[in-house]
Amino acid sequence: MEFSDIDGWAVADHAAALAVFRNSCDRIEGASWQHACAEASHAPDPRTFFETTFQPHPLPAPTLFTGYYEPELHASLNRTDRFSSPVYALPPEGAPAIPRADMPAALAGRGLEIAWLEDPAEAFFLQVQGSGRLRLPDGRSVRLGYAGKNGSEYRSIGREMVQRGIMTVEQASAPAIKDWIRAHPQDGQNLMNHNPSFVFFRVLDLPDDAGPIGTMGVPLTAMQSLAVDPRIVQLGAPVFVQAEGVDHLFVAQDTGSAIKGAGRADMFMGSGDAVGIAAGHMRARGQMFVLIPRED
Repeated sequence: MEFSDIDGWAVADHAAALAVFRNSCDRIEGASWQHACAEASHAPDPRTFFETTFQPHPLPAPTLFTGYYEPELHASLNRTDRFSSPVYALPPEGAPAIPRADMPAALAGRGLEIAWLEDPAEAFFLQVQGSGRLRLPDGRSVRLGYAGKNGSEYRSIGREMVQRGIMTVEQASAPAIKDWIRAHPQDGQNLMNHNPSFVFFRVLDLPDDAGPIGTMGVPLTAMQSLAVDPRIVQLGAPVFVQAEGVDHLFVAQDTGSAIKGAGRADMFMGSGDAVGIAAGHMRARGQMFVLIPRED
């Protein structure tokens, strides 16, 4: 297959993708990838660089593309009546291998709370997103990044709500699920406990204009960074996405608990509430074309 066979390739933002690819270069393993990175360092024309350095490989499975973002949440460094839902740091000995429902009791009294959020729904979805910006009452900002998890398999509570008949697939967006949890505190907690996976965080020293840190250890870029299953797509690889309403060149820089197999990928869409609404409604089906360095 050649790039001319891919609809939408000619009008992709090759320059933006090249800049993001370069940011990942010192973390990509393999001689062929390092050769591609060497070429990227002095490529005069971004589109020509991709077309002469890589071969596109279509993944056979149809892919569901969703969106994720870095939430911006009001928080406090101390527990108050308003802020009572904790965000936890990774214990010194590592994450306890116990499910979500048992985690509060296991962590109680250990002083691992980084901050406190306004409600359990926000704390839950912060774990789903894996990073966040906390706005403190005094105006300061704290950036959080993924530090580890308990090892339990991720289960979608949106899918569970559909199976229970609470919402339809079309209704089960992140904002709607949050509202339902807030309106049904006890049932909402039970629903969240259906997902036994539990995520811990660390405080990051990042400038405000930088994205959150992805699995590769570099800041993510809005609508340029893609979360993939690294067993299927090598981290650092450029990936052209051809989907409903989206023809775009990304770089695989992140992973996610729900991103398993060739049939799932997650687009990083940016930071803040407005982006969060768009990310919560993002569902597009299409295909991934993974760019692999040419051997000739």
